[in-house]
Amino acid sequence: MPEGVSNRLLDALPEAERTPLLDRFDRVELEFGQCLLQPGGQMADVYFPAGSYISLILPSKRGVALEVGLIGNEGMWSVDVALGINVSQLRAVVQGSGVALRMPSDRFRHEMAVSNALRELINRYTGVTLQQLAQAAACMHSHLVEGRLARWLLMTQDRAHADHFHLTHEYLAHMLGVRRVGVTVAASALQQRKLIAYHRGHIAILDRVGLEVAACDCYAADLLSYALHLHCAALPR
Repeated sequence: MPEGVSNRLLDALPEAERTPLLDRFDRVELEFGQCLLQPGGQMADVYFPAGSYISLILPSKRGVALEVGLIGNEGMWSVDVALGINVSQLRAVVQGSGVALRMPSDRFRHEMAVSNALRELINRYTGVTLQQLAQAAACMHSHLVEGRLARWLLMTQDRAHADHFHLTHEYLAHMLGVRRVGVTVAASALQQRKLIAYHRGHIAILDRVGLEVAACDCYAADLLSYALHLHCAALPR
């Protein structure tokens, strides 16, 4: 777990409620590639990443998968539990290893029922999540692959809390909903502009400011949504 990294969603709770609540979580180490849930599975636990990050993937009968969410220490998985939903249609896979706080779903619902502050916070976070899902759907149909790739690289860097991380061509293709050749072309363009260094899945962010300029405007929109609804910057660096 990177030094000083906690779950920023839980950090937004009043201290008098946050401290006893944290004691009720189990602290777990999530491993890269670990599958937390398959589509159709029961959501037995909720996770609040604190150094780790989780990819949410929507499979299809045609064999094409698309990443629809990336959850780091700015949020939780899964808000479905807070809505009373027990079964997920998504695959949840650990994309970045590290610490997470875990609680059984039934216990978390109880905590929400007895804490107005927690219930209000999760309700606002659910609103942010719904807005970002809508933003992602519009992004796929409206923006070029290069800008979308820059956006997802920024999102990953934010959640990895590092300038270096590993993303395979296959995973990048899932992120963007394109073929691997499209990922290669877009990554090469960003590399030629010296914004990133990319070799066999190892990515280094060389120019954060330049990458933000290259990203589609959905990245800034996501940060603004978080700030407006949760009254704080989503992912300060």
